[in-house]
Amino acid sequence: MDMDIIAQSILGILPFLYHLGAGLLLMVAFIIIYVKITPYPELDLIRSGNVAAACSLSGATLGFSIPLAQATAQSGNILDMLLWAGIALVVQLLVYVIVRLIVPNIARDIQDDKIAAGIFLGALSLASGLLSAASMSDGD
Repeated sequence: MDMDIIAQSILGILPFLYHLGAGLLLMVAFIIIYVKITPYPELDLIRSGNVAAACSLSGATLGFSIPLAQATAQSGNILDMLLWAGIALVVQLLVYVIVRLIVPNIARDIQDDKIAAGIFLGALSLASGLLSAASMSDGD
């Protein structure tokens, strides 16, 4: 094996760790913000076995992390990544607000473990994340 290839790979470890660490911190920050915004305690509900809350929060987390992954892959620097992560966060919060307008009782339904409500919110969050990631452009 060529030593230049090995050296190049080793040099890539630090940027990998930097981006992975930033991504994980952003995902944790998203979860903290999201659970503070929603009127029900998702993590407590999940700990008690509430499937609707698990579906809802899982969908929102995936809906955030997919555009975050796209931003990480295409960003030229950490500020660009942070900007797109902020946009992805806003999109997820808007999805939650829109779903609450469409299904006014969704917060109560999720607390009551109505699985359909959790799947609906989670699926819309995931779909919006996919659309957000696909919409990211470098201006071309």
